[in-house]
Amino acid sequence: MSNVASSTSAPSLPREPRPMLRVCYLGLGWIFVGLGLLGAVLPLLPTTPFLLLAVWAFARSSRRLHDWLYHHPRFGQSLRSWRDHRVISWRAKTASLSMMSLSMVYVAILTPSPVWAKMLTALCLCSVGAWIATRPSAPPSPSRRPVSGPETP
Repeated sequence: MSNVASSTSAPSLPREPRPMLRVCYLGLGWIFVGLGLLGAVLPLLPTTPFLLLAVWAFARSSRRLHDWLYHHPRFGQSLRSWRDHRVISWRAKTASLSMMSLSMVYVAILTPSPVWAKMLTALCLCSVGAWIATRPSAPPSPSRRPVSGPETP
């Protein structure tokens, strides 16, 4: 694992907190991992935001767990893409926007919630959906030299 961790340029981690605070961060990290794993199988619960919170908590409590999550075969790539380029993959965007749309339809049609609650839900889902849709889907391409016109004497 040390070869994998050292092959990428990761930002330095915060210094280790006091032992009691470290235990709190460690527990919080595992709670977020659990919520993220639930989100992988439950359509209404997001995965990546919880795993990003888990990485944040593990960065303050366990270098080993932090690196494990960043290099996880299933979740690591999306976490690294967000960390390095603030990118949300096209696949993740499609999945999250589709599930948010289905959730909005479900709440609007099938729940006995008051109209204000349905409107508030729609506002939140539309706001988050717009934010997700406006994130880049791929890292920026390497910068190229600008092509200049014909040389003039």
